[in-house]
Amino acid sequence: MKTLRISQISVPLKHSREQVIKKALRLSGIKPGEVISVSIVRRSVDARKKNEIHYSYTVDVKVPDKFSGNRSSKVQLVEPVIYKVPEKRAFENKGRVSVVGAGPAGLFAAYVLALSGAAPVVFERGASVEERVKDVEEFWERGVLNPESNVQFGEGGAGTFSDGKLNTLVKDKYGRNRFVLATFVKFGAPEEILYESKPHVGTDVLSLIVSSMRKEIISLGGQFRFHSKVTGFSVEEGQLKGLWINGEEFFETENCVLAVGHSARDTFEVIKNLGAAMEAKSFAVGLRVEHPQEMIDVSQYGRSSVGTPLPVSPYKVTHKAENGRGVYSFCMCPGGYVVNASSEPGRLCVNGMSYSGRNSRNANSAIIVTVDPGDFGGEGPLAGVEFQRRLEKKAYELCKGKIPQQLYGDFMCNRTSRDYGEFESCFKGKAAFGNLRELFDDSISEAFCEGMEAFGRKIKGFDRADAILSGIESRTSSPVRILRDESYQSNISGIFPCGEGAGYAGGITSAAMDGIKVAEGVIEKLIR
Repeated sequence: MKTLRISQISVPLKHSREQVIKKALRLSGIKPGEVISVSIVRRSVDARKKNEIHYSYTVDVKVPDKFSGNRSSKVQLVEPVIYKVPEKRAFENKGRVSVVGAGPAGLFAAYVLALSGAAPVVFERGASVEERVKDVEEFWERGVLNPESNVQFGEGGAGTFSDGKLNTLVKDKYGRNRFVLATFVKFGAPEEILYESKPHVGTDVLSLIVSSMRKEIISLGGQFRFHSKVTGFSVEEGQLKGLWINGEEFFETENCVLAVGHSARDTFEVIKNLGAAMEAKSFAVGLRVEHPQEMIDVSQYGRSSVGTPLPVSPYKVTHKAENGRGVYSFCMCPGGYVVNASSEPGRLCVNGMSYSGRNSRNANSAIIVTVDPGDFGGEGPLAGVEFQRRLEKKAYELCKGKIPQQLYGDFMCNRTSRDYGEFESCFKGKAAFGNLRELFDDSISEAFCEGMEAFGRKIKGFDRADAILSGIESRTSSPVRILRDESYQSNISGIFPCGEGAGYAGGITSAAMDGIKVAEGVIEKLIR
């Protein structure tokens, strides 16, 4: 049996699966009786010609080995890569394996460890996802922040309250990406994420998936400990011996997957004081920018997506400013909301979020500007953390804890807005008008404005005067990297830095893939 991959299968916006398969067979010369199985590999909207928008598919067809058929640039023989979970073993006498953090990296590390028989114990400083959803909603409605259970902390990680985007640019020669998507489908995601060019599930669906994964890990012998913050590590002669939980309970473990997320600032401090090798790294800061979703649709498609088979349109824009800074869109949320994503009292940051329906009136994206250790105004591995904190303190003080907002035209003129323009903001939490120009130095503000003007030349109306800005977007990625060697361990044996918080991922899927990779490293050490 062999697999033929047929690509560039063009079909109308309104079509059926049968039409796609029929055209794939015609392009490849495969007769229906020769088909063993068919699977859709990829689907995308081709909107390069606005008067001829269509869907483009890639399909895999399994046929007998003797089949020859047509061969062309659209028909290729392929060997699909299927991820192989490490063999299940008995690890009872190897000591308990711990996972710190239940975001995508921690969850997938725990899942692979559990499938392999390692029965991990997962420590999460925040609440279960069910309890966490209630805490977040209370914060948005009443402004009552729980520093340990919020948009940043809790089961599912920061990605739980986002658009739930599952695309990644990480190369996947081992099949980990496909395994992540298939796992999401297994636990409740729609099957379409397996082949959509830009898959997403939405925060409402993602929370259900996270809960189902936890239950499966427990059924495989794993444990979950919520409201359990790691406050210390016990190390002897360079080897991890255990964890201190909430400053009072000692948990014996010699192998720990450290997947704390990009906002675990107090844990970063503990890790630094422990002597783990770490360094400050570049990241980006900026503002959430809202536009009417219909405006984005018209720019990208030439028409509104309402009442058509088209999905609401996303976008991706980048620009290199004259002062050398990169400016680009990040975490774009079609039909989404701007959300108060704060995790520390007296400091404020924002994020973007969409539900699975992506049906709010507005599109929003972070338009962010690159910063590096030279901008941080300090030294040491946590200089970027302090830089974030200073910006977030200013953002909190601008509007006394409410999301500070400003129209782009007023940002350009360095004045506080008084009202919205032709459309209003879609947000979660409370908001007020403030002068966001006060958050940044001139270099960052100039690069931001230059980027907005450049994006306006690509997407008509992007730089409109009444585009709504919200600040501050400061948690784009971890400001630190916890160094690890080829075995995925820190300079302290048994500590496996992992995921976005450790500086090795940038989004739900890449963090999950890194969790899988690190779990493999833990298993390899246990086998030895």
